[in-house]
Amino acid sequence: MVVGHDGSAFADHALSTAFGLAEQLHAPVVIVRAWSIDTAPRPANWEFGFVSSFDEYSEAVRVSLIEDTASLVHAFPHVSVDYRAVHAGPARSLIEVARDARMLVVGSRGRGNLAGLLLGSVSDQCTRLSVCPVLVTRKRPTR
Repeated sequence: MVVGHDGSAFADHALSTAFGLAEQLHAPVVIVRAWSIDTAPRPANWEFGFVSSFDEYSEAVRVSLIEDTASLVHAFPHVSVDYRAVHAGPARSLIEVARDARMLVVGSRGRGNLAGLLLGSVSDQCTRLSVCPVLVTRKRPTR
């Protein structure tokens, strides 16, 4: 089972849903975060005037993903988890990683911007282009 996580509350809800299903199905979960140089956190060894390597940025994204999802991962100790930081657009990343997956789980919204509105949402692209089943979760409003 593959689930996208961009750090939003919608992604947390999608991850929680994916873990619940994975636990029932005894399936592993792969948590994916797409990144670009504009969205990546600074690597641990970053210094002004020093250009970090691609691998250092990718690892910084992976570490951030692990930190952002730690509480949910710990809530499901019997589910096997893997993390992927993919240098590509969100929909493309998720569709590619989920190519051989049992299911792709995404939130109905994320940290989109104007470009997302113009190009179509990640969840919409995933439902149209993915070769595996896609579950789009909706976070219920809090009252």
